Amino acid sequence: MSTASPAPSVRKSPRWARKSTLVLATTILALAVFGATTQTWIEVRLDPAGASNSDLHVQGSKAATAVTALAVVALAGGLAASIAGKIARWIIALLIALSAAGIILAAITVMMDPLGAAQGAIAAATGVSGGQADAAVTVFPVFAIVAGSLLAICAIALPLAGRYWTSRTKYDAGVRGKKNGGEPVDEIDSWDSLSRGEDPT
Repeated sequence: MSTASPAPSVRKSPRWARKSTLVLATTILALAVFGATTQTWIEVRLDPAGASNSDLHVQGSKAATAVTALAVVALAGGLAASIAGKIARWIIALLIALSAAGIILAAITVMMDPLGAAQGAIAAATGVSGGQADAAVTVFPVFAIVAGSLLAICAIALPLAGRYWTSRTKYDAGVRGKKNGGEPVDEIDSWDSLSRGEDPT
């Protein structure tokens, strides 16, 4: 009399390591940084004596031009991580970490020298570079620093969480499928299986 073989053990992902959670968090944080660059980072009073009400509002995209591009890189990396293989996830994690570091550094630079960061916008508005002006930062550079720091945490968590994810490559998917036959699949896994002509159910 034959006995049924025991069901394969399934390694359940911790909540923080779920693909949907980490990818969504990275995407939201990158979009938050991008959105912050559309807001005013520096308030400039062109006439410090107050003789005229000549104020200039400098957006983050002008005060720290690199932040916008870095936010786009982090966003693309977060989305790509959802379909990347093991090695690609490490590369993506590094790119997101470097983007986060760049965002933080650029925002800190603006906070330390707001007048210097606003010089380009001042020259464009007045046609004069290096004139007298007062500059003060708003809350949005701080917001970018916080979001950038959280992005760095996501970058660190990405390769660690990836150990719980099903692999994206056809070869790895076949191997992992044999090892984790009972592991539940998510929507992305289902679409990948369908694209290979397999029935994910």
